[in-house]
Amino acid sequence: MRGPLRIAALTAILCLTAPTLAAPKKKAPEPVPTGRLDSLMPPPPRYLVPQSALASVRNPKTIEEETGGRLGIALVDSKGALILGFNRDERFALCSTFKAPLAAAVLIGAEGGKFGLEGEIPFGKDDILDYAPVVKKNKKRGRMSMAELAQAAVEVSDNSAANLLLPMLGGPEGLTAFMRAHGDSVTRLDRNEPALNENAPGDPRDTTTPAAMAGLMGRLLFRDMQGKSADTLRGWLNASSTGDKRIKAGLPEGWTSGSKTGTCGTAYNDVALVKAPSGEEFILAIYLDRPTVDAKAAEAAIAQAAQAALDFLAKAQKSGLD
Repeated sequence: MRGPLRIAALTAILCLTAPTLAAPKKKAPEPVPTGRLDSLMPPPPRYLVPQSALASVRNPKTIEEETGGRLGIALVDSKGALILGFNRDERFALCSTFKAPLAAAVLIGAEGGKFGLEGEIPFGKDDILDYAPVVKKNKKRGRMSMAELAQAAVEVSDNSAANLLLPMLGGPEGLTAFMRAHGDSVTRLDRNEPALNENAPGDPRDTTTPAAMAGLMGRLLFRDMQGKSADTLRGWLNASSTGDKRIKAGLPEGWTSGSKTGTCGTAYNDVALVKAPSGEEFILAIYLDRPTVDAKAAEAAIAQAAQAALDFLAKAQKSGLD
């Protein structure tokens, strides 16, 4: 997805990939096409937003400038339409957001009979990292099932749980291959915890883009996973409390979300399954790199970006033109 067009009415908030629509025959405020996603999923509809509505949506560029860092946003619906994108194709450190597709890979592997979710993986003291709250609780037991490890990796971001699961998938290279098999040609995992959190400037290792991650999680949850597995992952995401001050804090009334966060010290991320009061689901990916503000302000900026994205969504309407 190259060469997004910038809309003057809302500088840098929308990235377009669709051809411009012809002006309506009747005199009326001309809607602005906000894009078609040449995506991982089937051809999506177009979204239109009146110019007057755009003026009331907060510009993510302003939020980015207030953080002193680099902000990336992508919002994708269940059909694969990219509703908005800001720095959507720039690379950001994955941090722990890789644990969402990791858990999906475990569930899909079990669907195909590659292994059983109740199969147990043994571990010793050398496998227990500093941040491993669930694995530490099972130290005496010395083993945990794949389902328990995947749940721990998502719900509390347990680093040791993720490391114990990776060899079952072929290591970081195996998880990258899984993502390629599900249409994501961008996201890559190269190292285990905690090395993957290095986030060195210009290093493409262990990175993704907001559009790639939103598209990948949308494809997995809305299309590729069997219903039972998708519901299991939804449950784990909804049970996660690590993102309470990020996307969840910016939700409009009546909306719900479940997410997988990532924090690398120099990066703050959140990838969420958000659900409207109507029941319609979306994937919202927000990445914030190297902010100069403190952690509290960085998390607040993610909440503000989520609010801006969903304010925009509330004003969007499907044109019916495909």
